[in-house]
Amino acid sequence: MLNLPSMVAIVSLLDAESTDRMNSLIHRLEREFGLKEVQTTPYPHLTWLTVNDGSLQNLKQTLGHAAGICCKFRINTTGLGVFPGPKPVLYIPVIRTQGVNRFHGQLHEAVASFCQEIGKHYHPSIWMPHLSLALGDTSPEVVSQALLYLNQENFDWHIELDNLALLTKRQDKFLKDGEFPLVGVEEEAAFKLSTKY
Repeated sequence: MLNLPSMVAIVSLLDAESTDRMNSLIHRLEREFGLKEVQTTPYPHLTWLTVNDGSLQNLKQTLGHAAGICCKFRINTTGLGVFPGPKPVLYIPVIRTQGVNRFHGQLHEAVASFCQEIGKHYHPSIWMPHLSLALGDTSPEVVSQALLYLNQENFDWHIELDNLALLTKRQDKFLKDGEFPLVGVEEEAAFKLSTKY
């Protein structure tokens, strides 16, 4: 069994149009305010979970199973948000719909069956889905300026998710370590992950 070397993120990568839209904003924030650390993950994405233990083999098997029975689905975003602190995170909130909650909750349950260290912020009761615009190299002052700069933008987006992916840290980047297309055929397919393999 291959042990995880460090934190691994379970994500959905965005479609090409949404990726271009996010990257345009991220590069504008770099140009105007020098904010570029968010680019350590070079793919805009929605993070479902992070884990600090378990095995890549079990994670890949779980995500492959989930992708095989879940169809593509849409997420909606609105506005801007900030996770406060000395280095605030600037993000676009994703609306928690019944479908998003169900998918996240069942994925959390399946991964928790073999990973003891799921990131605490990803528990279904407190998870706040979002698309990150700036993190790591921020300050409260710079984020307040960035909020004013982005204030006239429209963040009411509709994004179709068609994959699950694993991101693992390699040197100073978080890179893909497996991508699994969502291929279920029924629009409202019941998504239930088996936790026994």
